[in-house]
Amino acid sequence: MKKIVFVVAPEVFRDEEYIEPKTILEDAGIEVTTASTVVGEIYGKIKIKAQSQMLAKDIKVDDFDGIFFVGGGGAAVYFEDETVHNIARQFYAKGKLVSAICIAPVILANAGLLQNKKATVFPDGADALLQNGAIYTGNSVEVDGKIVTGNGPQAAKEVAEALLKVI
Repeated sequence: MKKIVFVVAPEVFRDEEYIEPKTILEDAGIEVTTASTVVGEIYGKIKIKAQSQMLAKDIKVDDFDGIFFVGGGGAAVYFEDETVHNIARQFYAKGKLVSAICIAPVILANAGLLQNKKATVFPDGADALLQNGAIYTGNSVEVDGKIVTGNGPQAAKEVAEALLKVI
């Protein structure tokens, strides 16, 4: 069974960017683990409560086939998080899926993973991608090798479908 870890802010993450991909992946037989800066309840921007099973800093790359960063304003907690950046780099170095949606592709850009890669992001994050050498497209979803990025909640289903193809 394939396994993916969702990295989610402890609060103000986008509900649909978490729920839609999680449901689609689980329905396809992929095990989803949720990681955050806390273990226990985490809170979406709109209404959902979810459960984080582990701390993001404790993610072991060899335990998963991919990593997915959920967006929403709360994702900013990871923008400068060097531990999480190193984990994302390890996934990439091992040829595993690395993905982010909404504003979360800024995490990948700041980790140096989008240099010369086609990527998209919520419009507020375009400058961060460009400053870090990404080829910003503004499309809903971009797939460049094993990197999948989406630009917002309306792209959640399309991102999940891309994740299924890449993983």
